[in-house]
Amino acid sequence: MVLGIKELHRLVAEQKIVENLSERELKNPEGAGFDLRIGEIYEVSGKGFLGITERETPQMSLIGKYEGDAKPIKITLKPQTYYVLQTVEKVNMPIDLLAIMTPRSTLFRSGVYVYGGQVPPGYQGGLSMGIYNMRSEEFPLEMGARIVHIMFFEVKGEGNKYRGQWQGGRVTTTERETQV
Repeated sequence: MVLGIKELHRLVAEQKIVENLSERELKNPEGAGFDLRIGEIYEVSGKGFLGITERETPQMSLIGKYEGDAKPIKITLKPQTYYVLQTVEKVNMPIDLLAIMTPRSTLFRSGVYVYGGQVPPGYQGGLSMGIYNMRSEEFPLEMGARIVHIMFFEVKGEGNKYRGQWQGGRVTTTERETQV
């Protein structure tokens, strides 16, 4: 079951399931969830690796950061280039909720796709995801813009708490590491 806005606002107030929500989302959100904003964006370079027990992610260089509403910063997504982003908002997922993120339609209408996913029960921290400009045109993007919609689902029965190494919201690995 998808949680509705009244229940989400209660959980934000009582359990801080989402931190740093914009005024719009606190007062007048749309749909059955919240729109989240782009807080940081990283250029990706080098190789990554995913093995059975080890992994390593490519190097990431910060190219844009949201500095608040008073100072809009624009970045340009190069054509056919993949980036990693992190949201302004952070989550504190209780054990009985799972969240799923979907891109806002303006992005895919513009040929830009956000690769969000699920946020498991027990995860706490910033939300990282991929963004790819599929077009042959540059795409200007303002830091702090709403980019994904997050919806929360009740977990029926027993779930397992997230215990992975991405807890806290880190964006990349610093070297090859053993997976949990």
